[in-house]
Amino acid sequence: MAFDFDTLPDRRPTGSTKWQIFDEDVLPMWVADMDFRSPEPVIEALHERVEHGVFGYTRPPEGVTASVVDWLARRHGWSVDPGHVTFVPGVVVGFNQVAQAVTRPGEGVLIQTPTYGPFLKVAENGGFIQQETEFIRGEDGQYEIDLDAFEATITPQTRVFMLCNPQNPTGRVFRKDELEAMAEICLRHNLVICSDEIHHDLVYSENQHIPMASLAPEIAANTITLLAPSKTFNIAGLKASVAVIENDELRAKFQAAQRGLVDWVNLLALVAVQTAYEQGDVWLDALLVYLQANRDYVADFVEKELPGVCVAKPEGTYLAWLDCREAGIDGNPSEFFVKNARVAMNDGAWFGAGGEGHVRFNFGSPRAMVIEALDRMKTALK
Repeated sequence: MAFDFDTLPDRRPTGSTKWQIFDEDVLPMWVADMDFRSPEPVIEALHERVEHGVFGYTRPPEGVTASVVDWLARRHGWSVDPGHVTFVPGVVVGFNQVAQAVTRPGEGVLIQTPTYGPFLKVAENGGFIQQETEFIRGEDGQYEIDLDAFEATITPQTRVFMLCNPQNPTGRVFRKDELEAMAEICLRHNLVICSDEIHHDLVYSENQHIPMASLAPEIAANTITLLAPSKTFNIAGLKASVAVIENDELRAKFQAAQRGLVDWVNLLALVAVQTAYEQGDVWLDALLVYLQANRDYVADFVEKELPGVCVAKPEGTYLAWLDCREAGIDGNPSEFFVKNARVAMNDGAWFGAGGEGHVRFNFGSPRAMVIEALDRMKTALK
């Protein structure tokens, strides 16, 4: 089945955050949504639901939960009890909710940097202590976990570890031994694991995503997993995410942390979730082939054409983490590329310690747009 990932839709008239923040001559290669139409079955299902014409209060029907459970079993080999699934309007909402469910003001939240920017706000939002451990670079340029530093950062006040896997912005997909090592440390120190796995479907052929909670029953009992179809099927604006929580006590704490502030997922989002998970396999398989070719093009171009810039091929996500510290750029690389190349990328400092001198490049776009952005960057560096 052929899918068109080469046509660039005009997103400027749609209120797109990605396309309206910068001037019209700037190519937006920043915020993590893709420039592809969602799968046609999802669009058709939304049309059909809109035609019904009644949009009353709606709770997730059994079919939505079943679609999530079937997807996790089919795509990830993870058997999940339907009773352990709950819905939230966004993974960022979810991991803040987790922290506030299990942590009190003055207690600690453990994160690894560089990391997705909203993780850096979790402690501040709840009056907690932010405890950071930084990744280290391996000989191959990929990021690795310093397990000694990871454990040394934990104190008696630490309550929750915020894991991001596949990791944003570095693109790492953690191996089974890495996940087991982190989980063992967390269990020994009685830390709840909040595992943000929103990019779990976007993993390339050389790697495999392993849900943290699938490793062992004792790990599952101590883990809250957050995931969503939003990145996978480019439906982030519909705001639908999933929490999988096996431990009944943890699930009750998580739900109690809503405190009248976190509402249910809207009905159109539920339609999109169910349809995407029931009918999205073929589209996703084609997307992954296209994205992997984009990824390989970016990595090859950076190595050959962008002097002083380096990147390790992301194992997952559609985000490339470019190290510009040796490129001779005077000042902030993201500001340099906006001004001189008219290409917008996320500033590495937004991702915390270890992000300075980096930019995050989103290659989830038609290849012609990716090529043009890289060519502009090459010219600017000259």
